[in-house]
Amino acid sequence: MIEKALTASGSEPVGGIAGWATDLMDKLGAPGAGLAIALENLFPPLPSEVILPLAGFTAAQGRMSLVAALVWTTVGSVVGALALYGIGALIGRDRIRALVARLPLIKLSDLDRTEAWFARHGAKAVFFGRMIPIFRSLISVPAGVERMRLTTFLLYTALGSLLWNAAFVLAGYKLGDSWRTVEEYVGMYSKGVLAIAALAAAVFVAVRIVKARREKRQGDERQRDERQGDQREWHGQQWAQQGRRADGRLAETAEFRRDRLH
Repeated sequence: MIEKALTASGSEPVGGIAGWATDLMDKLGAPGAGLAIALENLFPPLPSEVILPLAGFTAAQGRMSLVAALVWTTVGSVVGALALYGIGALIGRDRIRALVARLPLIKLSDLDRTEAWFARHGAKAVFFGRMIPIFRSLISVPAGVERMRLTTFLLYTALGSLLWNAAFVLAGYKLGDSWRTVEEYVGMYSKGVLAIAALAAAVFVAVRIVKARREKRQGDERQRDERQGDQREWHGQQWAQQGRRADGRLAETAEFRRDRLH
């Protein structure tokens, strides 16, 4: 990774993601921006909210055309998403089901409902998922697992990516030296998405734990009732046997007395 590159002002050296992306764009032009975005799809910690506005700012400086920046970043998004689609296809549905079967708190019926939902709304999920941080990369994996038609996947991935990329590339192009403002606002959006996802996961786990405990308690109560029923049945049988034995003894006594009288 290149440690120094030009900042938005064009004079101060910086490193990190911005420096690395700037170096790629300086060396490769617009294809460098596409490569950076392709890698961002494969490694979600790489922030598109840094790379895309920087590509727009670079275009504003005249080091690449705006159209080229839009085209190549969208191509990079599609290429990265296609790689994740391939990973999902290689994993396959059978391996996913085997994995889910081993996981606590998750049932195969949950997976069945998810698959049914994805079969109905997969195209919309891919399209809108391209505009949600973190999930914009991950959405390609279930599409591959479910073997969504490739042409449909590519179409909605390209459309969603174009909208997302255009918004940030154009923002960087218009903001100029202030392109990092985009990172600040998108950072808040990303944190909000992660907070909602974490909350949803926590609620899901809590509900499943409570439900599992309730089912265990109900199962224990059923077993206790069955044991008590078995015990009552056993005692009833014992009492019946004792009654039959008592009746037999009475009959024998009565017969003995009759014999003595005769």
